[in-house]
Amino acid sequence: MSKTDFGPSIKSRPVYGVLSPRPGSSHLIVADGEGGAAVEALFAQAPEMKAKAHLIYIPGANGTDMSTAMAALGAGQYNRAPTYASVRSRIVKVLGDGHMGLQVYATGTESLMGQVQRDAMEAGLPHDAVQTEHRGSLARRVQCVHCKGITENVTTDPFVCSHCGLNLFVRDHYSRRLAAFQGVNIDAEDPGEVPPAEERFK
Repeated sequence: MSKTDFGPSIKSRPVYGVLSPRPGSSHLIVADGEGGAAVEALFAQAPEMKAKAHLIYIPGANGTDMSTAMAALGAGQYNRAPTYASVRSRIVKVLGDGHMGLQVYATGTESLMGQVQRDAMEAGLPHDAVQTEHRGSLARRVQCVHCKGITENVTTDPFVCSHCGLNLFVRDHYSRRLAAFQGVNIDAEDPGEVPPAEERFK
């Protein structure tokens, strides 16, 4: 069961668990922000997996940076990256080159976990083959259903689309293919009538 209580929601909303070591030929572990603490807990459960682990860590958009602690864990291979986009090609290659027995773990923000699952699915793995554990920020990755642009690290609802400028209501509806929640124009019928933004996803 997730360490984060997201409250009741709709069926398409992702559900997360707690990372647990699995026997495998190799281990791809991707984390951001506070997800580093989940990696520490994972290695504490199974120190022997470190030698076969490829750990990729991205500091959190909220300023959380556990890079020093991650480097000190002793993973067989360790990479630090500033953003998911900057390291995506490496992740895609590891997934594409993976052999039978590759285990995949993702922990931290929903944006990070969703993108790892998306890339794993594109590599031929089912989405539930990726173990996930939410840690830290609740900020969302949101696609505007009108212009199709994606805004990262959305913390308020409603918010202004960073691409087309529409005022968007953030829905719980989630697309695994896009690794994003959906944002819908909130004042389409009454332009300008927009409720005050609330910080819902800190």
